[in-house]
Amino acid sequence: MKLSSSLGLAIIALLVIAVPHAKPDPRPLAPDAKTLAYSPRPLNSVTFTKDVAPILFNNCTSCHRTGEVAPFALESYKDTAKRAKTIASVVSKHVMPPWKAAPGPAYMDECRLTDDQIGVIQQWAAEGAREGNPADLPALPQFPIGWRNGEPDLVISMPEAYTVPAEGRDIYRNFVIPTGFTQDKWLAAVEIRPGNRRVVHHVLVHLDVSGKARELDAKDPGPGYRTGGGIGFASAGQIGGWAPGNVARRWPDGIAMPVPAGSDVVIQVHYNLNGKPETDRTQVGLYFAKGPVDKRARLFPLTGRVNIPAGDADHRVTSSMPVPSDVTLRSVMPHMHLLGREMKIFATLPNGKELPLVHVPEWDFNWQMSYVFKQPVKLPRGSKVSLEARYDNSTDNPRNPNSPPKNVRWGEQTTDEMCLAYLNFTVDSESLTQGKNVPSISDFLRQLSEKRKKTAN
Repeated sequence: MKLSSSLGLAIIALLVIAVPHAKPDPRPLAPDAKTLAYSPRPLNSVTFTKDVAPILFNNCTSCHRTGEVAPFALESYKDTAKRAKTIASVVSKHVMPPWKAAPGPAYMDECRLTDDQIGVIQQWAAEGAREGNPADLPALPQFPIGWRNGEPDLVISMPEAYTVPAEGRDIYRNFVIPTGFTQDKWLAAVEIRPGNRRVVHHVLVHLDVSGKARELDAKDPGPGYRTGGGIGFASAGQIGGWAPGNVARRWPDGIAMPVPAGSDVVIQVHYNLNGKPETDRTQVGLYFAKGPVDKRARLFPLTGRVNIPAGDADHRVTSSMPVPSDVTLRSVMPHMHLLGREMKIFATLPNGKELPLVHVPEWDFNWQMSYVFKQPVKLPRGSKVSLEARYDNSTDNPRNPNSPPKNVRWGEQTTDEMCLAYLNFTVDSESLTQGKNVPSISDFLRQLSEKRKKTAN
């Protein structure tokens, strides 16, 4: 769907993302482990092979394995025993596994340890981290090798490697790749593989049907081009994004994202500089829909205005939007930066009933996720989706990048701020196979804004 320029800027600004380089927050995120509902096992009976390995393999090894985003592997007793006390500490504070949402709707891939599991790990570490009988060790889980969704129908990549300098400000670089499509395509999934995770902070993938991105690329020496903010053109649609912790998924049968014939794919990569020169060549895998497409996958960012005064330890931001048609909400992803402390996203139905969608009570900039509902949420026309966010711009916030604190506004740099709830949905009344094409939400909101302006005048 074609995006308005204001919506395009909002989506371009979106960071769907986790940041692996932020300083840890030393403040406890959960009550002390002594308050756990845990019945201790007999003394010295807890072992890695029988008790701890099943917990780690089911909840941690997907990231803590060779070649994945975590900084070390937890695939063996040797890997784990030397970090036993650290692991016990981070699980007791709910820092790990990095599941940040409070209990609410059931989510896909929900990863939170029970009190009993946390207690087992703590007892094991406190009693010397025994290995146990090797015969008790469960098999390591099997994970996909290479592309998570199987071999893509088409792999596109940055035209050439980009060299990231050792020092300086964060870099947003845009790389243009002509698709060469002679007819419209439908995408069932988009999977992104960063070329260098040491410096790739996040990736957004947009479509350009105007040729503007090519013009910008031609004027900028070197691979790709830079802008003062955003991607420099009105996006014809964001089709994908990557950040540590986010998993590419296929849409259900009959749902897909459109790619117009002749489109250019624009890969925007946000680079964090790590003190030494690095190179990157990120790839994108495209998976085409195999059957008839009945509904378009839609993305919309609900944004809040950001202007956080220096020293304000409890700055609140709220925002809401009407739901113009019956829709099915499939996932929500909140996003803030270093000053963020909490975000709650909820829907209010026409009868006044409030539905919780996502509540992140202790915001962690190091790990941000898209929360996919196990049962998609039905929102009838006349509902309202709202967000409430809280920021701490005081000296008491150990993640505050400014000392002394200063006023902070919306911006793309890590030291700026954002306030977003990224909504992923389909429109119930749309049926492309029956010729029922529903306009974009951005068109509706623009018309609503124009109507309100006329009424005000």
